Amino acid sequence: MSFFMKSSSRSVHEERRWSAELPTTQSDLCMSLTVWRKSLVMSCNGFTVINSDGNVVYRVKTYIGQRPKELVLMDGVGNSILTMRRNKNLRLLDTWFIYGGEIGAHCISTKRSEKQPIFYVKKCINILHNNPNVLAYVYRGRSSDEKYVYMIEGSYSHRSCKVVNEAKKVVAEIKRKDAIIGGVSFGVEVFMLIVEAGFDPGLAMALVLLLDQMFS
Repeated sequence: MSFFMKSSSRSVHEERRWSAELPTTQSDLCMSLTVWRKSLVMSCNGFTVINSDGNVVYRVKTYIGQRPKELVLMDGVGNSILTMRRNKNLRLLDTWFIYGGEIGAHCISTKRSEKQPIFYVKKCINILHNNPNVLAYVYRGRSSDEKYVYMIEGSYSHRSCKVVNEAKKVVAEIKRKDAIIGGVSFGVEVFMLIVEAGFDPGLAMALVLLLDQMFS
């Protein structure tokens, strides 16, 4: 835990440009990332994601309110990678659109100018499904009418989740980081995100953010 505290302290006193060399499409290798449920900016909430070399590769700087309407995933130097926007339909419980890059208010003003989402993520209501382990479904585009492309199962509160594709192959996994340093346990605030080869690590982290909104 001392490593994370030192990183946080440095970020407050200086503008450090972290290298972020993660690909924006698909990775050729399995990737192991450490996710810290804390922003490096002391006055903000958020997430900080560190790779095996100790570099910050993803971050979420702040949440606005308890149920934010929008989340932005950034790379290590602050460039927007993905934007997650809550569905306005109040009848749908915890459903989100995922867009590439950053989107502005003008993108939702008219249908003609609207930027199309890449994915649609819907929280699973267990009483309506046979499998109680399913947490959420991920669909292409903006509709859940078609068959899902990814399913998330497990327990986010225990930091034990798997993202599987239509063929039931695990493409990403959330695991506890079971270690104690200096007498302080990592607990659930620091955990591992394992991303298999061929799956976009940015999308995997976006799904972590949405699970945190749905189940925290």
